[in-house]
Parts: sequence; C-alpha cells; structure tokens
Amino acid sequence: MEEVAFTMKLKSGVEAEYQRRHDEIWPELSAALTDAGVRDYSIYLDRTTGMLFAIQKRVANHTTAALPGLPIMQRWWAYMADLMETNPNNSPVVVSLEQVFHME
Repeated sequence: MEEVAFTMKLKSGVEAEYQRRHDEIWPELSAALTDAGVRDYSIYLDRTTGMLFAIQKRVANHTTAALPGLPIMQRWWAYMADLMETNPNNSPVVVSLEQVFHME
C-alpha cells in the first residue's frame, strides 16, 4: 500500500465550517475516492496556523490521478473553495511532503 502526505491551508476563521462539511462528506465523493484506490484518508488541522496535514493510503494500482477530471471532485472543490487556498480551477493548493522517518 502506498502512503502519501501533503498539506493544504485554510482561510482564517473557517475551521468549524470545514469540519462540518467533512462531517457531512458526500457519499458519491467517498465512493469516488474508494473506487480510485484510496483506502485510508485522514486530515489533521493545526489550529494555530490553519495548516491541514493529510495522509492517504492507496492500493498499488490506484487511479487517483484521474480524480481531478471527475465532475464530483470538481463540485467538491467548488464547494470548498471559499474555505481554502485554491488554484484557479478551485483545487486546493497542495504541497506534497517527503517522508523522512517511519517506524512500525
């Protein structure tokens, strides 16, 4: 299983709304992530900076590169754009992280 980590950034003062929207995540979005091979996905918030830290575990033959082209993903990005730093297409600004330590 592949594991990837990345950061995103919330706008100031929207933490509760971000949490609420994720508490009510759309079933069709969850299905699209699962269908693409995401088996475990967690997002953590640093409330002092608004930084989000995300970890995804993906199956070996995942198809996550196709997710940005799905209408459900584009709708989700548009729905979340008012809360986050985004690119012109509403996708969140993502900074990939390099693993420097792991312990099992």
